[in-house]
Amino acid sequence: MSDTKAPIRLVIATGNAGKVRDFETVFAGSEHPVEVVSITQFGGMPEVVESEPDFRGNARLKAQAAQSSVPTGEGWWTLADDSGLSVDALKGAPGVYSARFAGPDATDADNREKLLQVLDGIPMEKRGAHFTCHLCLISPEGEIWNFEGICEGSIAFASSGTNGFGYDPLFIQKGDSLTWGELDKGHKNADSHRGRATQKLLRWFGEHF
Repeated sequence: MSDTKAPIRLVIATGNAGKVRDFETVFAGSEHPVEVVSITQFGGMPEVVESEPDFRGNARLKAQAAQSSVPTGEGWWTLADDSGLSVDALKGAPGVYSARFAGPDATDADNREKLLQVLDGIPMEKRGAHFTCHLCLISPEGEIWNFEGICEGSIAFASSGTNGFGYDPLFIQKGDSLTWGELDKGHKNADSHRGRATQKLLRWFGEHF
């Protein structure tokens, strides 16, 4: 009899390749095997109007939309992430609008440039910020669980580094001197907001499988 555990089949509800790679890296260290695929393998992410006022609500909307595109009866779990950057000097902005801070069609570079512009002249001691990641997990039977991770830090005066995505080249995690764009993926993922939320999810998997 084999002791090999059947993998958890997990669809990530995003077309963002950077997020998928982050999840793959984190789940690679799981005691329970996790088969990670992108929703792009099932025709892509359905259009979702992120109408909720918080990360939790928008993560749920995305998870439910993705689940509707996944074949039933094949044991697929669905995981959606809604994440964002909240800057103290901007009273929590861009928050849930992080991906479209510079407009609906903004690129990562556009968003970083706008953030630097609105923080122009703000000294480092007032450039505090934090990343939030909220994960919504839906079982093949439609049950829902939520996991959240928060990471404190500050905003640099200029983009630095080419690793990561989004605001990574601007964010300096508390206790570090380099931006996430300058750090290797393993260092960042070990203690990022997404890493912290995913570690909670991994503990949950360990308790239930």
